[in-house]
Amino acid sequence: MLILAIDTSAVASAALVSDDAMERVVESFATEDTRSHAEVLAPGIEKLLDDAGVRGADIDLIVTGVGPGPFTGLRSGIATARTLAFAWNKPLFGLMSLDAIALEVAESTEAQAEFLVATDARRKEVYWARYTLSEGKLPQLEDGPHVGFASELPDLPVFGAGAGIYADVVNANKEFSTTQPDAASLGKFAMALLIAGVELPDSTPLYLRESDAQVPGPRKRAL
Repeated sequence: MLILAIDTSAVASAALVSDDAMERVVESFATEDTRSHAEVLAPGIEKLLDDAGVRGADIDLIVTGVGPGPFTGLRSGIATARTLAFAWNKPLFGLMSLDAIALEVAESTEAQAEFLVATDARRKEVYWARYTLSEGKLPQLEDGPHVGFASELPDLPVFGAGAGIYADVVNANKEFSTTQPDAASLGKFAMALLIAGVELPDSTPLYLRESDAQVPGPRKRAL
């Protein structure tokens, strides 16, 4: 099985994940910029496929991160995933983007039985979710996602770039203080769920805020 995973909830990233590869991830790319998704995503995916010698027809399914994340950036990834799924006639699924960081935590020596994942929501807030972890099992979402002030988070270890920004008010894990959701980890999480027989959700985005861009109302005529 070959999965194309895409996530733009923070940085722009994409990855090819296979159940035939030893480390699962065949090829991947991720930017550092959190504001140039539309410009870099399509060329990045094209190069990703070329480098791996893969065509759209070779993809079995597409997985996209559905957030939470800023409206415009998140929409870029989901729209791209939906377009490719339509063009290639492939199944499309979505996973919460914070799951990608939760999986990295589970695979690290920093694993905790209960922990939070947090990313930057701007406006001095974070997106966050609470997970539990049992030995030999995938992270289990217990609560979230939410958006709010870092000072209001539960008193648990916090992983992710959101924790790094507000390390003065949360129990931030230093090893993960800059970690953003990444398509490679998201694809690995999706693969693990599919192997376990779990049905993946659809690509409905998790917009926890309204878009800042609003359709203007009718203009009043001058008298």
